Amino acid sequence: MADPATYRPAPGSVPDSPGVYRFRDEHGRIIYVGKAKSLRSRLNSYFADFAGLHPRTQTMLRTAVGVDWTVVGTEVEALQLEYSWIKEFDPRFNVRYRDDKSYPYLAVTLDEEYPRVMVMRGARRKGVRYFGPYSHAWAIRETVDLLLRAFPVRTCKPGVFKRARQIGRPCLLGYIGKCSAPCVGRVDADEHRRLAEDFCAFMAGDTTRFIRRIEKEMYAAAETEEFERAARLRDDMRALQRALEKQAVVLGEGTDCDVIALAEDPLEAAVQVFYVRGGRIRGQRGWVVDKVEDLTTADLVEHFLTQIYGESDSVPREVLVPVGPPDAEAMTELLAERRGGPVRIRVPRRGDKKALLETVARNAVEALKQHKTRRAGDLTTRSQALQEIQEALELDEAPLRIECYDVSNLQGTNVVASMVVFEDGLARKGEYRRFTIRAVKGQDDVRSIHEVITRRFRRYLAERDKVAEDAVTGDHDEGAAGDVLASYGFEDAGEEEPAAHGPIDPRTGRPRKFAYPPNLVVVDGGPPQVAAAQRALDELGLPEIAVCGLAKRMEEIWLPGDEDPVILPRGSKGLYLMQHLRDEAHRFAIAFHRQRRSKAMTASELDGVPGLGPARRTALLKHFGSLKRLREATPDQIAEVPGIGLRTAEQIAAALRGADGTGDPAGGPGGPAAAHRTADGGGT
Repeated sequence: MADPATYRPAPGSVPDSPGVYRFRDEHGRIIYVGKAKSLRSRLNSYFADFAGLHPRTQTMLRTAVGVDWTVVGTEVEALQLEYSWIKEFDPRFNVRYRDDKSYPYLAVTLDEEYPRVMVMRGARRKGVRYFGPYSHAWAIRETVDLLLRAFPVRTCKPGVFKRARQIGRPCLLGYIGKCSAPCVGRVDADEHRRLAEDFCAFMAGDTTRFIRRIEKEMYAAAETEEFERAARLRDDMRALQRALEKQAVVLGEGTDCDVIALAEDPLEAAVQVFYVRGGRIRGQRGWVVDKVEDLTTADLVEHFLTQIYGESDSVPREVLVPVGPPDAEAMTELLAERRGGPVRIRVPRRGDKKALLETVARNAVEALKQHKTRRAGDLTTRSQALQEIQEALELDEAPLRIECYDVSNLQGTNVVASMVVFEDGLARKGEYRRFTIRAVKGQDDVRSIHEVITRRFRRYLAERDKVAEDAVTGDHDEGAAGDVLASYGFEDAGEEEPAAHGPIDPRTGRPRKFAYPPNLVVVDGGPPQVAAAQRALDELGLPEIAVCGLAKRMEEIWLPGDEDPVILPRGSKGLYLMQHLRDEAHRFAIAFHRQRRSKAMTASELDGVPGLGPARRTALLKHFGSLKRLREATPDQIAEVPGIGLRTAEQIAAALRGADGTGDPAGGPGGPAAAHRTADGGGT
């Protein structure tokens, strides 16, 4: 642990200007990013009264070994730069909001020729219109089921749609009137797109227009004695009204706003947001956060607004919050810039908006209770788990960074390995790595582990030497900071001669891939695998890195050279963390192995054709749909694929006939194509 007094900036060296500052640890990694109206006042507050700081802030200062800063022109620029750096460097001591679950959205795929209505989770896709999020997928399906009477948009998957077009017969929804059946030509692409756009308009709040239109058509049909059509229109109108009844009216009809409330305790906070569009609650979403720094409610609100709306294109006209952010004017300006129009940040004091905020706050309190029940005091649990591992393995310090390795193969083919990283007891998925075993042939986990550990830590030593070289030559972290600053027109105004920035590559501005040494290396296996890992570290001159193995049979922990394993109590938090590490490494390795095996199986029969690269192989498979159909095609049919000449088509046909065992001996029992085909089946 460093003494903050050793890196305190010299008196008068910090400017009294708005800016962003960064604390770094001994490896050069950025561990905290903050902004300030006055850099001088803010940085002095860290060093003037160390004993009076919050314990978590004290821990951050002891972990850091240096601080630098960047001067900007305005508070809005400081907000932008702080957000960019938090997103780029993911500092461990900064507050990061995370979803307390994966929320479903109602999505309309307007980027397709025949748009589809569906439930979608995960990352957003360009060209897709989203509504929500909703608390439950069944709520979306109920709404869609009602709206399909009036807006019979396609809901089927691409495979079902393609099948219906081939056989010329629609699915059940087409027969019962809940799909306009574009697959069989009942409507053309333009008419179906108009239906999808009307569906989106209704979901966006333009409801009155459609209900009045259907009501008018119903009365017109009744006057002309088209009673069956009038009855259908009546049912359509009632379906739309029932869909509206499911969305409670809480504010005025033209009100568009996000209502944000928080519930917090000294360690964690939960945030709930209700999305109000057209006066109705259209969706709800929640986040939780570990309070790794000492923050007020106003600070939490500011961090939340910056992170959630930082790159969003759906900023509303009004944002209701329980407490205004410290720099309300700068935050309003930033959100207005994101929206491309005026935005108001308000704290409601009375009326319907105040009542709605109280409802959201009750949801936040309930979400925090549920989160604590699920995670059982996550911070305390993780700390206890790391302490148990430290004591059981007799380590000098808690293993704050643990790397776990696993090898996966199938009968010695497609041998791969994985490296997963846990920091402070949490998975650090951005630092996961995967390896293709090169020097080992066949199934030999011990030699594979030795190769992987050697390659990983050889890279670490190379990166460490490069850091030392950069420090000597004065090559600083201008890639990461310079690119971000240049995009905003900023100039770096930190220390005159900053220290080498360690694991940040000065040319790319990104973290070096293998720059951080772990406190503990875990391998999946027993004494042989552990001995191989220890031997690799000894050969590289890194005996100070602790090694252990976790064997599946009895879940015992093996240390290098020990005849007896270390047994952690069943149900202990340390054993649970070790199992989680091992299972995550196993999952990551299997996923990579299956990916390589699948790629080899689908491409192997075409690999030997001269002049046939990845692009044309992909075009062939896309055109014919499968290798089986391609194998049955004649050279003339193959030549119809763009980019494939007749001569190449003849070579492809000959290669596929040989791979099928009817020509070229390579397809026989001992040939490589047969080996790929027999690799199917079984686990790793």
